[in-house]
Amino acid sequence: MQSAQPATPDARPLDVRRAGVLLHITSLPGDHGAGDLGPAAYAFVDFLTSAGCTVWQVLPLVPTHPGDGSPYNAVSAMAGNPELISLERLVDAGLLETEQLAAARTGDITAADARTLAATRFLDQEDHTSFEEWRARHGWLEDYVRFVALRESLDLAPWPDWEPGLRDQDSEVLHDALAPLTRRLDVLRVEQWLFARQWAELLAYAHEQGVLLFGDVPIFVSHDSADVWSARSMFDLDDEGQPITVTGVPPDYFSADGQRWNNPHYDWEAMAGDGYAWWRNRVAGQRELFDLVRIDHFRGLEASWHIPADAPTAVSGEWVKSPGREVLTALLDVSGEGTLVAEDLGTITSEVEKLRREFGLPGMKVLQFAFDGDEDNIYLPEHHDVLNVVYTGTHDNDTTLGWWESVDEDVRANTQRHLLRPDEPMPWALVRLAMASTTQLAVVPAQDLLELGSESRMNVPGSAEGNWSWQADAGVFDEKLADRVRTLVEEHDRLVVR
Repeated sequence: MQSAQPATPDARPLDVRRAGVLLHITSLPGDHGAGDLGPAAYAFVDFLTSAGCTVWQVLPLVPTHPGDGSPYNAVSAMAGNPELISLERLVDAGLLETEQLAAARTGDITAADARTLAATRFLDQEDHTSFEEWRARHGWLEDYVRFVALRESLDLAPWPDWEPGLRDQDSEVLHDALAPLTRRLDVLRVEQWLFARQWAELLAYAHEQGVLLFGDVPIFVSHDSADVWSARSMFDLDDEGQPITVTGVPPDYFSADGQRWNNPHYDWEAMAGDGYAWWRNRVAGQRELFDLVRIDHFRGLEASWHIPADAPTAVSGEWVKSPGREVLTALLDVSGEGTLVAEDLGTITSEVEKLRREFGLPGMKVLQFAFDGDEDNIYLPEHHDVLNVVYTGTHDNDTTLGWWESVDEDVRANTQRHLLRPDEPMPWALVRLAMASTTQLAVVPAQDLLELGSESRMNVPGSAEGNWSWQADAGVFDEKLADRVRTLVEEHDRLVVR
């Protein structure tokens, strides 16, 4: 057994070997609907501490579109998801009555109603100093609240379908449309502040326990979003606000037709005009929330797949170069060295790899991709290095148990040749292999620690149904599991002491 590693106060997150768990906030146990920033989140930090894990990785915290639930298809890339606000902590803050919390739990009122009651109570108070100070620091807030309030008043119609005056942000038309929505605008502002305050409290608690928070930034943003509506000149759109080409990836491991994501592409030339201020602000905002930030689809900073907007699938797209070097220079300027991670899965060229290494960003190694029999497979443990983060699988993969039950005998045999304990049952054999990796950070999805099968998968890329809804049962993150994980963490020199 290796000795624990000290983490000095000025150390960057990945200056020492660490272990972490991937679990989105909505997947936390919850008494009423999806998980939130309430007691279960704090209990999970306690579990991580007991387990010797010092990184908690989550998916984007952004507000999702109704009925979709995907944190990669957001109403805003800058805002927090108000549905993650803990009603229990609103009671603790004196903004909600226990009777109102009980009504929300029984369904007599909705969680949205409860948040509105809490925001209204705050607005009726005299002292708004901390709120106003926070509001002044976040320039995206006004575009967000205007967008959401208008969208609600128009039955959630996509903004390109709004009347031209609203679509094109004519000041007089906007003023008239927003005038009757003043109270709703105020509530939306306060909701964002409540989210930010609750997250800051959770982050502070995690830091007290030595746990770092690891977030995720989708490289592209939703077309029907406050970001695109409010900054149309930064995106490749026609005169009516429709994308000329859309995002996605060519055929790959996940889909024979590729994936068509339908986000608009950036107008990189326009973004360069102000030093990539939109991106700087976005990453600066994420660094307020997280110690580490993953750039999802990093390869899009070197080149991105442009699909004609009228094409039925992603097959007919083409790679178009992006100004990755300039963008990353701007991002690291605000984020700081050692704080960004590149999601470099899929079709990765030597140019993408060179860009990642030039800027010192760790890439990702996913063990489920490793055992196809190719000795040069970059995901094999012998091809890992310190500048990587290793995973058994990600939120887009099957659970390890589901993967193991679906692979053929050749993959099983190839896997077992690399396992440290070939007779150890899955998923623990792959968890052990991840912990043993030379990478500085090993992250395991919570479903693998819980030995869950395909029914607990978080997302199936290319599938529109049944995603983003998995939630852990109450009580599953117990001391017995923590002890088992901690043993692996200690054995593989990933225990960090302060």
